[in-house]
Amino acid sequence: MNCKVFLLVTITGMLGCVPALGGILVSEPRNLHGDTYTNPIIHADYSDPDVVASPDGGTFWMTASSFQDSPGLPILKSTDLVNWELVNYAIDRVPPYDAYNGVPQHGHGVWAPSIKHHNGEYYIYWGDPDFGVFMIKTTDPEGVWSEPVLVREAKGMIDPTPFWDEDGKAYLANGWAGSRAGFNSQITVSEMNAEGTATIGHPKVVYDGNDGVNHTIEGPKMYKRDGYYYIFAPAGGVVNGWQLVMRSRNVFGPYESKIVMAQGDTDINGPHQGAWVSTPEAGDWFVHFQDRDAYGRITHLNPMTWVDGWPVIGIDKDGDGCGDPVRKHRKPALQATPVPAVQDPGLLYQWEANYNDHFGFDIPNGLKRIFGHKLSDDTTDLRQVPNVWLMKFPAENFTLTSKVRISAKQTSEGVSSGIMVIGTDYGRLGLRKEGDMFRVQYAVSTEPGKEEVRDLGLVKPTRVYEAGLYPNLECDLWLRVEVSKEAQCRLSYSTDGRGFKEAGLFKADRGAWMGAKLGFYSIVPAEIRERGWIDIITSDLKVK
Repeated sequence: MNCKVFLLVTITGMLGCVPALGGILVSEPRNLHGDTYTNPIIHADYSDPDVVASPDGGTFWMTASSFQDSPGLPILKSTDLVNWELVNYAIDRVPPYDAYNGVPQHGHGVWAPSIKHHNGEYYIYWGDPDFGVFMIKTTDPEGVWSEPVLVREAKGMIDPTPFWDEDGKAYLANGWAGSRAGFNSQITVSEMNAEGTATIGHPKVVYDGNDGVNHTIEGPKMYKRDGYYYIFAPAGGVVNGWQLVMRSRNVFGPYESKIVMAQGDTDINGPHQGAWVSTPEAGDWFVHFQDRDAYGRITHLNPMTWVDGWPVIGIDKDGDGCGDPVRKHRKPALQATPVPAVQDPGLLYQWEANYNDHFGFDIPNGLKRIFGHKLSDDTTDLRQVPNVWLMKFPAENFTLTSKVRISAKQTSEGVSSGIMVIGTDYGRLGLRKEGDMFRVQYAVSTEPGKEEVRDLGLVKPTRVYEAGLYPNLECDLWLRVEVSKEAQCRLSYSTDGRGFKEAGLFKADRGAWMGAKLGFYSIVPAEIRERGWIDIITSDLKVK
């Protein structure tokens, strides 16, 4: 069994929009060595990936959709296109800020970003289907990014990709969300000012997928090669679609089109939305995602060749110009990505809404303190809690074991804290303050606002101490989530870190445009004044 193990002792803090202090390897451990790689290269939900090479071709940068999560717009780094390190987030909050403060806006926010390099700067554009297209930029992807600029206010404008032509003119291609605009399956192009901060005039339709063939076309990426403008875009839907490429001698078309990769006889469904990457050393490659339900949209790498002015992605066994995605292939001829000497697993975690100081803080000799979120009524619905601290499923099979310290005032009846797995449904395991004791509870929710709760017994506080008017009760506990194939989640607990008692088995499901996540929560009944908290002291993540 090939495992990678992360042992957490301390954490440096939430990083968004500040220089990263250390990254963490997020790629599959089986691909670290040897001359070949196996897809997926990242078995985690970095959906709608886009990749750009540095000007010297020695480093590759990836970003992905982050929706309502904060910090957002993950920045991943690689030197070989196979192994990737999460090093930063480009935004610490989702704009417009007022819209993403407070209650989580599941499935909203940062959709399908595009990362490009132009005139010495890196740019990221993304679409928010409710507000329009935003842009940020930097000279160093691992450093500070600029404040977001609203490039175009629009309803339903998604998946934007910028393009700067040789004559200095700038353009923006994008798709449209039917849920907001009332129409979809159309790719439009707008001219932008040279700075890329605003569009000029109105969008023009350059490709209409309402042709009875390429429905649900979206996620365009625009390039130029040998005098042709190319737009790479997936069609047919996330689960069962294909990769389409369009080309034209004129930026506004008309474009001819060709399907260049499809599932074929493989078990790699989609294959969906991604980025063409090319350097003299590496040649041509395509990074894209595959939808895996509860695991989210996992990342694949496919070889790419050019035949008669058209790209062929994957392996074209029958010579029809449409490739099948590969499961195993030789690695690009590039320098291997080094494993960071000091890894910062805190980068894996995000909040479910824009961070504020009431969410929680970094702590000495531990990772994070999460304060109890005061519920608005007597229901326990973790879908509506903004300060749950969550990470993506990092692999198909893994185990997360965490030591936590749960605190509640003597008067804080009903304060509950613990670990959770959440998608559309959720399962949680933790302690609920009850008199002078804590009650171990396992709960599953398949319907908003309702839980099926199972009591697993009482445990005594580890420590009781005077703190103001009322004593504070603390309980040290070890919480474990084991995830196996088909997203089966086994939750268990221990009072000594050695013998674990199983609490329940829960099958995770997908969230809103996202895979399932796991992490930590703390909640407080509406009528209780003192919030209580959970300290995440240590954590041990083992990926099989």
